[in-house]
Amino acid sequence: MVRETAAPGAISVEQRLSFTELAYRQSWLRKALVLAGLALLWEVYGRWLDNPLLFPTFSATVEAFATAVLSGEIPAKALVSLQTLAIGYGIGIGLAALLTTLAIGSRLGTDLLETLTAMFNPLPAIALLPLALIWFGLGQGSVVFVLVHSVLWAIALNTHAGFRSVSNTLRMVGLNYGLRSLSLVRTILIPAAFPSILTGLKVGWAFAWRTLIAAELVFGVSSGSGGLGWYIFENRNALETTNVFAGLFTVIMIGLFVENVIFANIEKKTIRRWGMQH
Repeated sequence: MVRETAAPGAISVEQRLSFTELAYRQSWLRKALVLAGLALLWEVYGRWLDNPLLFPTFSATVEAFATAVLSGEIPAKALVSLQTLAIGYGIGIGLAALLTTLAIGSRLGTDLLETLTAMFNPLPAIALLPLALIWFGLGQGSVVFVLVHSVLWAIALNTHAGFRSVSNTLRMVGLNYGLRSLSLVRTILIPAAFPSILTGLKVGWAFAWRTLIAAELVFGVSSGSGGLGWYIFENRNALETTNVFAGLFTVIMIGLFVENVIFANIEKKTIRRWGMQH
């Protein structure tokens, strides 16, 4: 029988992490601390300024937000905005997929995509609002038009860049298995380029969300109801600054949810699971 004994002066390789170190490794906790710090600064500055008409405190904003949520006003406005966003975002993704598929399949398609993005990507979506109003009238169609413009080019550019970064070895493997055009894109290119595609989806979402709120501020009423942007605009006209901040707070909360829950889960189940990102 052999008894293993530790050598004199041996150092244990394994060491249990402290509670502080374990907590620091949690991304959600670090982000929560950042948000808590920002909320504290907001509250302190609002109390120091002591002018609710100009800058309400964080606590007053949360109270107004809770009141509007319980009354059903903010949920109804948010639903209108999210429905419009889903339509514009979906159309933008579809058009981006079509353009990038054409671009990856032929040189003419590449030239078409590069020319269109060079022409329209620098053009702010807000600059198209007057034309959208003339073409589609006052309502959802105008907002959807500017949303498609804000989403399309960001997703198309990132997707095309991701496709071009796929190694020739992977392409040749797909060709050797008889994959062509759409089957090659679906089976080889999309999984390999998914980090760039997801980045484009995130950028497109951010562009679409802020464009939607800005568009609704200008002509957000559709069929007698408006979205969050119109809610902010109406309360600004009524000098209800606390409700204005409550509307902005809702916009921020939805943005945080989409980024840290929806996109984070997609990234976790795809990119990280496939070992494409640490």
